[in-house]
Amino acid sequence: MTDLAEAAAEPTVLVSTSGGLGRLTLNRPRAINALNLGMVEQLHAALDAWEHDTEVDVVLLDGAGERGLCAGGDVRRLAEQVTSGRAGDAAVFFRAEYAINARIAEYPKPFVAFADGITMGGGIGVAGHAAIRIVTERSQLAMPETRIGFTPDVGGTWLLAHAPGRLGEYLGLTGAVMDASDAIYAGFADHYVPHENLDAVRDALETRADPSSPTELVLLFDETPAPSKLIAAREWIDDAFAADTVGGIVERLRARPEPEASATADLLGELSPTGLAVTLAAIRRARELPGLREALDQEYGLVMWFATTQPDLPEGIRAQVIDKDRTPNWRPATLADLPGDVAETALGHRPDVPLWD
Repeated sequence: MTDLAEAAAEPTVLVSTSGGLGRLTLNRPRAINALNLGMVEQLHAALDAWEHDTEVDVVLLDGAGERGLCAGGDVRRLAEQVTSGRAGDAAVFFRAEYAINARIAEYPKPFVAFADGITMGGGIGVAGHAAIRIVTERSQLAMPETRIGFTPDVGGTWLLAHAPGRLGEYLGLTGAVMDASDAIYAGFADHYVPHENLDAVRDALETRADPSSPTELVLLFDETPAPSKLIAAREWIDDAFAADTVGGIVERLRARPEPEASATADLLGELSPTGLAVTLAAIRRARELPGLREALDQEYGLVMWFATTQPDLPEGIRAQVIDKDRTPNWRPATLADLPGDVAETALGHRPDVPLWD
């Protein structure tokens, strides 16, 4: 369905208020609520309207359907824009999307996000920077951009850079999926609430039962999840992913006795060498940046470098999303063939139109 037909059928973001709660529901369930420009613009409009509305005290973001909050951005559209030479159109979307990521992080009223079900890529961008981030037993969080020959964005490098140890490098390079326990441990979420209790949390936020602060209300429903599997994996992850280069990481993984380490080395061997090298450098540089806005600005330069110069991006989307043959033809195909300055070149790219005015 085209965006126009979809918009005519039903709003792609449901906007409502009740009892002091402003509710934003991403409403493209057939696409797991993947974000397009129209949806981002609707989010901006609602947040602008509510910022000074004394009738709205708290904002809640959730997703329609049973599959998840948001599977990411519309990468099919991105591939079309890149292959047809319309990278400028992609830049318009990225600027609007990154602005909403920063807006959520800086919003003056409590912003609550239900990262229930699939919450990946662009979904992390709208949930991961919220003041109160709730996950459930159904949550599946990830920054899977390297799987399509790309690099984490939407402020993902900022979150990855501040994960414990070398988990940021691991999660960013592999695109590994986090469950609720992992997401909380890695700093992508705050509270675990069973899915069946989300309606009760929503009702409590509307009715303002005592205690009255949103965080205190959520804590009434907060439960302790099982220990994160990432805790036990920290030994081999921290050792291997501390290497200076992607090639060094693979070598250390091969030298480890854990089967998971060998499997991770195999996975990295299947991914875009360019995407991996740039992602590693981006996460490490994000650790030195002062804040989310600076990380978003760095990411914007990187995504436009990919969109305007790199064949791996449309090829990765083709192989993983469009044709689904899972056999991308990366260029260059191996880490050994990768120019040594590729990450420096990518980080030095300056788009024609800046992210922030």
